[in-house]
Amino acid sequence: MKYADEFRDKAIALGLAKTIHAAADPERSYRFMEFCGGHTHAISRYGLEDILPSNVRMIHGPGCPVCVLPVGRIDMAIRLAERPDVILCVYGDLMRVPASQGASLLKAKAGGADIRMVYSTIDTIRIAEENPAREVVFFAIGFETTAPPTAVMVRLAEKKQLSNFSVFCNHVLTPPAMQNILESPDIGNIGHVEIDGFVGPGHVSTIIGTAPYEFFAEEFGKPVVIAGFEPLDMMQAILMLVRQVNEHRHEVENQYRRAVTRDGNPRAKEEISDIFELRDRFEWRGLGEVPYSGLKLKRAHRIHDAELRFDMRELWVADNRACECGAILRGAKKPVDCKLFGTVCTPEMPVGSCMVSSEGACAAHWTYRRFRDQEQRGAS
Repeated sequence: MKYADEFRDKAIALGLAKTIHAAADPERSYRFMEFCGGHTHAISRYGLEDILPSNVRMIHGPGCPVCVLPVGRIDMAIRLAERPDVILCVYGDLMRVPASQGASLLKAKAGGADIRMVYSTIDTIRIAEENPAREVVFFAIGFETTAPPTAVMVRLAEKKQLSNFSVFCNHVLTPPAMQNILESPDIGNIGHVEIDGFVGPGHVSTIIGTAPYEFFAEEFGKPVVIAGFEPLDMMQAILMLVRQVNEHRHEVENQYRRAVTRDGNPRAKEEISDIFELRDRFEWRGLGEVPYSGLKLKRAHRIHDAELRFDMRELWVADNRACECGAILRGAKKPVDCKLFGTVCTPEMPVGSCMVSSEGACAAHWTYRRFRDQEQRGAS
């Protein structure tokens, strides 16, 4: 038996679905946003939307840090990697993210840029030690989950006195983005998004805990349920949200108690606090500029800040006009609403970031739902 089997029991899932059907008021609509791409992936993979009541709608949110990274930041990384003295280290899911004018890190590598895919921050330290005559830059990306390893890497580089190491920091924070979605439900012509509650991100919450979400419950009157990533986790979280809405409650509840506490991981939060500080603002794809939502290295560690070391200029690049990633990341549209989905935009030839990342809404829909959609259209 696998450790996850007990959270994938079909009979229990159907039982939870029956309970949700009984609890959901047929006279109202329930609109819940799952912020994390892992949750979107679970919903699509296990067909959870097919067993939920028709008036319980799951809205796919920002999803993953790769999806929300703006085009301009990829362009900045490509320009940096094209310098002959630079080795750029990146995680694999960044390689194929579309930049402007059809570029990508993968294409830049094919063109001669020294871009190396790494599996951990320690790989970058090793590369810096092995190439003392080159500038080694780590493309740091992720929510609060991946910020601690970057912080530890900076601390290790300082201990080893690596003068050729720096970080291009793109770490972003989830609570400011959630606040932006609630305060600015309609940006430009993307569309209005009504949200009755959030399925809070599980992995992020193992670091920051449940306490930061209490603000949304108190100030916005929105219930938040932190959930795990198995189908029974999601079904239970949805039931908890339905019951909160029915009872006019707006609280933070923790479904993912086997991994998440109220205070999170004190050591990890300490590492983040010691190495990073907040940026005044940071651009998110689909959300625009979000105040105090990004991290940068503190002054004491600025020697390892690639943006300062290489005088990198911020680039503002508009998304592909035909791509609906921005609206999809806000939950205003679904992947099938984009005219590029499944035609010119596929995982093999992605146009938007939502199709690149395995946790992106478009990639999840392509992998798990497109055939069911065809069957449903055929049946109708």
